[in-house]
Amino acid sequence: MPLTIETVAAQHIGDREEQQDRVAIFPHPTHKGALLAVLADGMGGHSGGSLAAEQVIFKARHAFDSSPPNVENVRETLAAGINDAHDSIKLAAITSEQDPHSTACILILQPGRVDWAYCGDSRIYHFRNGEKITRTFDHSYVMDLVRQGLIGEEDAEKHPNKNILLSCLGDDPAPRIDYGETSPLRDGDAFLLCSDGMWAYFTDEVIGKVLNEFPVRQAAEIFINTARSRGNGRGDNISVAIVRVREVEAPKEEPLWKKAIAQRKAVAGGS
Repeated sequence: MPLTIETVAAQHIGDREEQQDRVAIFPHPTHKGALLAVLADGMGGHSGGSLAAEQVIFKARHAFDSSPPNVENVRETLAAGINDAHDSIKLAAITSEQDPHSTACILILQPGRVDWAYCGDSRIYHFRNGEKITRTFDHSYVMDLVRQGLIGEEDAEKHPNKNILLSCLGDDPAPRIDYGETSPLRDGDAFLLCSDGMWAYFTDEVIGKVLNEFPVRQAAEIFINTARSRGNGRGDNISVAIVRVREVEAPKEEPLWKKAIAQRKAVAGGS
Protein backbone atom coordinates (compact mmCIF):
# COMPACT_ATOMS: atom_id res chain seq x y z
CA MET A 1 0.00 0.00 0.00
CA PRO A 2 1.17 3.59 -0.57
CA LEU A 3 2.30 5.64 2.42
CA THR A 4 1.08 9.04 3.52
CA ILE A 5 2.88 11.45 5.86
CA GLU A 6 1.12 13.24 8.73
CA THR A 7 2.89 16.17 10.40
CA VAL A 8 2.40 18.78 13.09
CA ALA A 9 4.60 21.36 14.82
CA ALA A 10 3.50 23.05 18.05
CA GLN A 11 4.89 24.98 20.99
CA HIS A 12 3.99 26.82 24.21
CA ILE A 13 5.88 29.51 26.10
CA GLY A 14 5.38 27.64 29.39
CA ASP A 15 6.01 29.79 32.46
CA ARG A 16 8.93 31.71 30.94
CA GLU A 17 8.91 35.39 30.01
CA GLU A 18 10.10 34.67 26.47
CA GLN A 19 9.71 31.88 23.94
CA GLN A 20 13.28 30.87 23.07
CA ASP A 21 12.39 27.57 21.39
CA ARG A 22 11.85 27.41 17.65
CA VAL A 23 10.26 24.58 15.67
CA ALA A 24 9.18 24.22 12.03
CA ILE A 25 8.41 21.72 9.27
CA PHE A 26 9.10 22.56 5.61
CA PRO A 27 8.49 20.70 2.33
CA HIS A 28 11.33 20.79 -0.17
CA PRO A 29 10.64 23.48 -2.81
CA THR A 30 11.47 21.23 -5.78
CA HIS A 31 11.93 17.66 -4.52
CA LYS A 32 8.51 16.02 -4.19
CA GLY A 33 8.09 13.81 -1.13
CA ALA A 34 10.93 15.38 0.88
CA LEU A 35 10.46 17.40 4.04
CA LEU A 36 12.53 18.97 6.79
CA ALA A 37 11.64 19.07 10.49
CA VAL A 38 13.84 21.23 12.71
CA LEU A 39 13.73 22.16 16.39
CA ALA A 40 16.00 24.38 18.47
CA ASP A 41 16.04 25.24 22.18
CA GLY A 42 17.76 28.60 22.55
CA MET A 43 19.80 29.66 25.58
CA GLY A 44 21.56 32.87 26.48
CA GLY A 45 19.42 35.30 28.43
CA HIS A 46 16.92 37.83 27.14
CA SER A 47 16.61 37.59 23.31
CA GLY A 48 19.96 35.80 23.00
CA GLY A 49 18.44 32.34 23.05
CA SER A 50 15.73 33.17 20.53
CA LEU A 51 18.35 34.71 18.23
CA ALA A 52 20.38 31.48 18.36
CA ALA A 53 17.36 29.25 17.79
CA GLU A 54 16.27 31.36 14.80
CA GLN A 55 19.66 30.75 13.21
CA VAL A 56 19.19 26.98 13.52
CA ILE A 57 15.85 27.15 11.67
CA PHE A 58 17.22 29.50 8.99
CA LYS A 59 20.45 27.62 8.29
CA ALA A 60 18.84 24.18 8.35
CA ARG A 61 16.23 25.29 5.84
CA HIS A 62 18.84 26.96 3.63
CA ALA A 63 20.95 23.78 3.53
CA PHE A 64 17.85 21.67 2.81
CA ASP A 65 16.50 23.92 0.05
CA SER A 66 19.90 24.29 -1.62
CA SER A 67 20.46 20.58 -2.17
CA PRO A 68 17.70 18.10 -3.06
CA PRO A 69 18.27 15.29 -0.54
CA ASN A 70 19.47 11.85 -1.55
CA VAL A 71 21.22 8.98 0.19
CA GLU A 72 24.69 10.23 -0.76
CA ASN A 73 24.41 13.84 0.41
CA VAL A 74 21.88 13.80 3.24
CA ARG A 75 24.46 13.75 6.04
CA GLU A 76 26.31 16.65 4.44
CA THR A 77 23.04 18.59 4.40
CA LEU A 78 22.34 17.79 8.05
CA ALA A 79 25.87 18.73 9.12
CA ALA A 80 25.75 21.97 7.12
CA GLY A 81 22.55 23.00 8.87
CA ILE A 82 24.13 22.60 12.32
CA ASN A 83 27.64 23.88 11.55
CA ASP A 84 26.45 26.91 9.59
CA ALA A 85 24.06 27.80 12.42
CA HIS A 86 26.92 27.45 14.90
CA ASP A 87 29.08 29.85 12.88
CA SER A 88 26.25 32.39 12.66
CA ILE A 89 25.57 32.16 16.39
CA LYS A 90 29.26 32.74 17.17
CA LEU A 91 29.23 35.80 14.92
CA ALA A 92 26.02 37.07 16.55
CA ALA A 93 27.67 36.80 19.95
CA ILE A 94 30.26 39.33 18.79
CA THR A 95 27.93 41.74 17.02
CA SER A 96 25.10 41.64 19.57
CA GLU A 97 27.23 41.57 22.73
CA GLN A 98 25.11 38.64 23.95
CA ASP A 99 25.95 35.03 24.71
CA PRO A 100 23.57 33.06 22.49
CA HIS A 101 23.56 29.25 22.39
CA SER A 102 21.16 26.63 21.12
CA THR A 103 20.49 22.94 20.79
CA ALA A 104 19.56 21.56 17.36
CA CYS A 105 17.52 18.65 16.05
CA ILE A 106 17.23 18.28 12.27
CA LEU A 107 15.30 15.50 10.52
CA ILE A 108 15.01 14.97 6.77
CA LEU A 109 12.41 12.67 5.26
CA GLN A 110 12.71 11.56 1.65
CA PRO A 111 10.91 8.74 -0.17
CA GLY A 112 11.64 5.51 1.70
CA ARG A 113 13.89 6.83 4.46
CA VAL A 114 14.47 9.30 7.29
CA ASP A 115 17.82 10.72 8.43
CA TRP A 116 18.55 12.98 11.38
CA ALA A 117 21.28 14.82 13.27
CA TYR A 118 21.34 16.60 16.61
CA CYS A 119 23.45 18.48 19.13
CA GLY A 120 22.53 19.16 22.75
CA ASP A 121 19.68 17.79 24.85
CA SER A 122 16.71 18.31 22.56
CA ARG A 123 15.63 14.85 21.46
CA ILE A 124 14.53 12.84 18.44
CA TYR A 125 12.48 9.69 19.07
CA HIS A 126 11.57 6.96 16.57
CA PHE A 127 8.65 4.67 17.37
CA ARG A 128 6.95 2.04 15.24
CA ASN A 129 3.36 1.24 16.18
CA GLY A 130 4.07 2.51 19.69
CA GLU A 131 7.27 0.53 20.23
CA LYS A 132 10.50 2.51 20.67
CA ILE A 133 13.05 1.87 17.94
CA THR A 134 15.61 4.45 19.01
CA ARG A 135 16.10 7.72 20.87
CA THR A 136 18.90 10.26 20.72
CA PHE A 137 21.29 10.36 23.66
CA ASP A 138 21.65 13.85 25.19
CA HIS A 139 25.01 15.59 25.01
CA SER A 140 24.89 16.27 28.72
CA TYR A 141 27.02 15.60 31.78
CA VAL A 142 24.61 13.09 33.31
CA MET A 143 24.00 11.17 30.08
CA ASP A 144 27.74 10.77 29.67
CA LEU A 145 27.72 9.20 33.13
CA VAL A 146 24.99 6.86 31.88
CA ARG A 147 27.07 5.99 28.79
CA GLN A 148 29.98 5.09 31.06
CA GLY A 149 27.75 2.87 33.19
CA LEU A 150 28.32 5.00 36.29
CA ILE A 151 24.63 5.77 36.86
CA GLY A 152 21.31 4.56 35.45
CA GLU A 153 18.87 6.64 33.39
CA GLU A 154 16.49 6.89 36.35
CA ASP A 155 19.33 8.36 38.44
CA ALA A 156 20.10 10.81 35.63
CA GLU A 157 16.59 12.26 35.82
CA LYS A 158 17.14 13.18 39.48
CA HIS A 159 20.77 14.25 39.22
CA PRO A 160 21.47 17.84 40.41
CA ASN A 161 23.65 18.49 37.34
CA LYS A 162 21.25 17.10 34.75
CA ASN A 163 20.99 20.47 32.97
CA ILE A 164 24.71 20.79 32.24
CA LEU A 165 25.36 20.42 28.51
CA LEU A 166 28.66 19.16 27.13
CA SER A 167 27.97 20.43 23.62
CA CYS A 168 25.70 22.99 22.00
CA LEU A 169 25.75 25.49 19.15
CA GLY A 170 27.55 28.75 19.88
CA ASP A 171 29.93 27.19 22.40
CA ASP A 172 33.59 26.15 22.19
CA PRO A 173 34.66 23.75 20.80
CA ALA A 174 32.61 23.12 17.61
CA PRO A 175 29.30 21.31 18.12
CA ARG A 176 29.30 17.58 18.60
CA ILE A 177 26.96 16.09 15.98
CA ASP A 178 25.47 12.61 16.17
CA TYR A 179 23.45 11.03 13.37
CA GLY A 180 20.72 8.44 12.89
CA GLU A 181 18.72 6.94 10.06
CA THR A 182 16.03 4.43 9.24
CA SER A 183 15.12 2.76 5.96
CA PRO A 184 12.75 1.57 4.61
CA LEU A 185 9.84 3.47 6.15
CA ARG A 186 6.89 1.39 7.31
CA ASP A 187 3.33 1.90 8.37
CA GLY A 188 3.27 3.12 11.98
CA ASP A 189 6.69 4.82 11.94
CA ALA A 190 6.50 7.98 14.05
CA PHE A 191 9.25 10.53 14.68
CA LEU A 192 9.11 13.07 17.50
CA LEU A 193 11.42 16.07 17.89
CA CYS A 194 11.05 17.79 21.25
CA SER A 195 12.74 20.18 23.67
CA ASP A 196 13.44 19.24 27.29
CA GLY A 197 10.43 21.30 28.31
CA MET A 198 8.38 18.38 26.95
CA TRP A 199 10.38 15.18 27.33
CA ALA A 200 11.23 15.82 30.99
CA TYR A 201 7.65 14.92 31.94
CA PHE A 202 7.15 11.67 29.99
CA THR A 203 8.44 8.12 29.96
CA ASP A 204 9.35 6.64 26.60
CA GLU A 205 6.46 4.18 26.95
CA VAL A 206 3.89 6.93 27.38
CA ILE A 207 5.29 8.90 24.44
CA GLY A 208 5.00 5.83 22.21
CA LYS A 209 1.44 5.15 23.34
CA VAL A 210 0.31 8.72 22.63
CA LEU A 211 1.98 8.78 19.19
CA ASN A 212 0.36 5.48 18.25
CA GLU A 213 -3.17 6.05 19.52
CA PHE A 214 -3.97 9.66 18.65
CA PRO A 215 -3.97 11.83 15.52
CA VAL A 216 -0.77 13.87 15.33
CA ARG A 217 -2.44 17.19 16.17
CA GLN A 218 -4.16 15.69 19.21
CA ALA A 219 -0.92 13.98 20.27
CA ALA A 220 0.87 17.35 20.22
CA GLU A 221 -1.91 18.88 22.34
CA ILE A 222 -1.61 16.03 24.86
CA PHE A 223 2.15 16.48 25.15
CA ILE A 224 1.92 20.22 25.63
CA ASN A 225 -1.06 20.23 28.01
CA THR A 226 0.42 17.45 30.15
CA ALA A 227 3.82 19.17 30.33
CA ARG A 228 2.09 22.42 31.29
CA SER A 229 0.19 20.69 34.07
CA ARG A 230 3.21 18.83 35.42
CA GLY A 231 5.37 21.95 35.23
CA ASN A 232 3.28 23.25 38.12
CA GLY A 233 3.95 26.92 37.42
CA ARG A 234 7.69 26.44 36.71
CA GLY A 235 7.50 24.96 33.23
CA ASP A 236 10.05 25.63 30.51
CA ASN A 237 9.31 26.51 26.87
CA ILE A 238 7.74 23.49 25.18
CA SER A 239 8.21 22.54 21.52
CA VAL A 240 7.29 19.43 19.54
CA ALA A 241 7.32 18.30 15.92
CA ILE A 242 5.74 15.01 14.86
CA VAL A 243 6.20 13.19 11.55
CA ARG A 244 4.17 9.99 11.21
CA VAL A 245 3.88 7.44 8.40
CA ARG A 246 0.57 5.73 7.62
CA GLU A 247 -0.49 3.29 4.93
CA VAL A 248 -3.45 4.32 2.79
CA GLU A 249 -5.48 2.25 0.40
CA ALA A 250 -4.69 2.89 -3.25
CA PRO A 251 -7.67 4.20 -5.24
CA LYS A 252 -9.47 1.30 -6.87
CA GLU A 253 -8.93 1.06 -10.61
CA GLU A 254 -12.18 1.19 -12.60
CA PRO A 255 -12.71 -1.99 -14.66
CA LEU A 256 -11.78 -1.63 -18.33
CA TRP A 257 -15.27 -2.52 -19.51
CA LYS A 258 -16.75 0.34 -17.49
CA LYS A 259 -14.19 2.75 -18.95
CA ALA A 260 -15.04 1.56 -22.47
CA ILE A 261 -18.78 2.13 -21.90
CA ALA A 262 -18.13 5.60 -20.46
CA GLN A 263 -15.98 6.49 -23.47
CA ARG A 264 -18.67 5.29 -25.90
CA LYS A 265 -21.31 7.34 -24.11
CA ALA A 266 -19.07 10.40 -24.22
CA VAL A 267 -18.50 9.93 -27.99
CA ALA A 268 -22.19 9.34 -28.63
CA GLY A 269 -23.16 12.38 -26.61
CA GLY A 270 -20.73 14.56 -28.51
CA SER A 271 -21.83 13.46 -32.01
